[in-house]
Amino acid sequence: MSSELGVPDEKILALEEYATNPLYDEQERAALEYADRMTITGQDVDDELFSRLHRFFDEDALVELTAAIAWENSSSKFNRALRVPSQRLWKASE
Repeated sequence: MSSELGVPDEKILALEEYATNPLYDEQERAALEYADRMTITGQDVDDELFSRLHRFFDEDALVELTAAIAWENSSSKFNRALRVPSQRLWKASE
């Protein structure tokens, strides 16, 4: 989906290094760190991250971002439990 929205394959492939890769800006890093902390058991969204998020997102946008992350987490857990295989919706360009 991201590649259909204009996100370059190079950026998608560099996702694991979002925290240090120059392809990602500070807003993207904050949003991705938020997603990591919401997703990884034992992680928490501390005051520093929440403050950083508010530099880039107003309350409505932050609620939408949180809902999207929560939905993807829920969907992932649901699919894993029912052994739903990946649909392979993304493939690097030739």
